[in-house]
Amino acid sequence: MINFNQFRMFYHAAKHLNFTRAASDLFVSQPAITVQMKAFEGFCGFKLFKKKSRKNWLTDEGRILYEYAKTIFAQEKEIENAIDDMRELKRGVLRIGTSKAYARYFMPLMLSTFHDKYPNIKIELNEGNSLEMTLSLLDFKNEIVIIAKAEDVPGVCFIPFSQEEMMVVVTPDHHLARKDAIFFSELSDEPFIMKDKGSGTRKLTDRLFSQNNCTPDILMEVGNTEFIKQLVQRGDGVSFLVRQAVAAEISEGKLAAVPLKGGKVYLDVSIAYLEGQQFSPPARAFMDTLEKLQFGREITPQGIGAFMAKILSQQRQETSK
Repeated sequence: MINFNQFRMFYHAAKHLNFTRAASDLFVSQPAITVQMKAFEGFCGFKLFKKKSRKNWLTDEGRILYEYAKTIFAQEKEIENAIDDMRELKRGVLRIGTSKAYARYFMPLMLSTFHDKYPNIKIELNEGNSLEMTLSLLDFKNEIVIIAKAEDVPGVCFIPFSQEEMMVVVTPDHHLARKDAIFFSELSDEPFIMKDKGSGTRKLTDRLFSQNNCTPDILMEVGNTEFIKQLVQRGDGVSFLVRQAVAAEISEGKLAAVPLKGGKVYLDVSIAYLEGQQFSPPARAFMDTLEKLQFGREITPQGIGAFMAKILSQQRQETSK
């Protein structure tokens, strides 16, 4: 097997045709170069250098090997540059997963802000329900996910990120829309359009029905929030969704929100990642971005709207500088 250290010495000696300058490049003594070149020629079984008038020349065999050496050590320099680029966030990939609602309402602004700061980092955003995204960490499809925890998964850490207000949504002409507030148990009398199993919203909704000793009349189980809103607008049933996801339709009068007696209900959203993992530079930079939004401290009832406002405020401050 070729001795790569000897091959490196050969490259520098062949480049300069001078053992002393090769020694200077490699911070070794000139005699060390001489000894190693003799050993390398012994390994090859032929001469690599010939000497005339106290000057070194490459043999035909030496010239052939030197062409290979130039290619190899040029690639080595490219590798070193790539490592520096990745270390300095000039190259790399951020693999992040989130729920479909967050992918639509929060991540575009969050990721565009990240991209503005690190324009050479490729972003791969995957979306699915909370359980799918949590499990995606285990097979390294994603490095970080932002989800409402559907269930505990061994080896996955969850850090509180935000609380999303949940709303009962109906058509504006629905009989429940005429009430000031309702008990959650009243929803069991209505055809209910339920989020799919594995979502954090579904887990919360199931728990609320159980806590109120009632059973939902499930008309349909749907993973797509946009489709659920369309079904509710058509009057097919009622649903229980994150406020931010229905804020536009409520403002436009396409949907109505029905308050719950007993106070507001919130969905806990978390940052999830593999326990004990060392983040890649892009993932670490993304986590630092989130830390600047003060996640992980005492969580108060604020959702993605509050975080979006923080991001926009930061952008305005940076623009005005």
